Amino acid sequence: MSNARWRLPAEWEPQDGVLLAWPHEGTDWAARLAEVEGSYVALVRAIAGFEPAVVCVADATIEERARRRLVAAGTPIERVRFVRVEYDDTWLRDSGPITLVAGARRRLLDFRFTGWGGKFGAERDDLLVENLAAQGLFGASERRRIDFALEGGAIDADGAGTLLTTWRCLHQRHPQLSRGELRETLARELCASRVLMLERGWLEGDDTDAHIDTLARFAGSAHIVHQHCDTAGDVHFEELRAMAAELAGFVQADGRPYRLTALPWARPIRAADGRRLAASYANFLVINGAVLMPAYGDPADGHARALLARAFAGREVVPVPCRPLIEQNGSLHCLTMQLPRGVLHAGTA
Repeated sequence: MSNARWRLPAEWEPQDGVLLAWPHEGTDWAARLAEVEGSYVALVRAIAGFEPAVVCVADATIEERARRRLVAAGTPIERVRFVRVEYDDTWLRDSGPITLVAGARRRLLDFRFTGWGGKFGAERDDLLVENLAAQGLFGASERRRIDFALEGGAIDADGAGTLLTTWRCLHQRHPQLSRGELRETLARELCASRVLMLERGWLEGDDTDAHIDTLARFAGSAHIVHQHCDTAGDVHFEELRAMAAELAGFVQADGRPYRLTALPWARPIRAADGRRLAASYANFLVINGAVLMPAYGDPADGHARALLARAFAGREVVPVPCRPLIEQNGSLHCLTMQLPRGVLHAGTA
């Protein structure tokens, strides 16, 4: 038996695939379904170019619709696996499994999902990991239910024991807990040795209470990329500048400061009703051999792509059109959950 310790792997470590759920008329995407499906087709096609995509579908009709659209777009359909399961919404970063690894062992953490603090109904989403495990999707991987509300978008990991998160989100979910108690809980459940908690940083149009995956992400154990605002007078200017100062004060486990890369700021994007939408370049997804980058049809897209290419040298940066997605207050990373190597194919470390 392996004596390896449990840890939360970094997103850039080898993966078996990416889990996501196809939108349909019963989700919040109904009003703009065809447009949003275009983004999903681009996303699944991009994933399947590098590794398998595991696509949840609510029924056979939705599966056939998704299959037709993917095939028509030239997606390598042999790398797409459909799984029928019920779900309320499609933000699988938050309702999907958070996976720990220890040698060849895999443990799927099934945290309580409350619809971002009770903002939306989430009964089916809270059962998603349990129902997928019951179908045998995760093979011999252990599933552990944890009675603590936590979304995958609220944390980021360097794979070496350090977590990055935000006080604003965790406090909203657990107002009775102190910062110390929250750090202790995350460290215990996620097998972390350090929890770096940002006090500042938020985006207008984000209803997750400042998920870290819209603000700052690890790009290696010594490197953090973060969303920046360079427009004086913008409501985000002072807040994101204060966040950057916090990041500059964080140090690695050995005491050295992190290398920081500021991601560019897209011009304000607004919905038809005038509300501002959260167009963050920090909401990228790292997969085998690539970084999938949210693109918003903004001049800053190209600059963001160049910066991410330098941050993740050796990986192809693939822009995915995400303008339709931010209408529902999320983007590319929010829709997806990576499955580390060994989750779908047991026994591989």
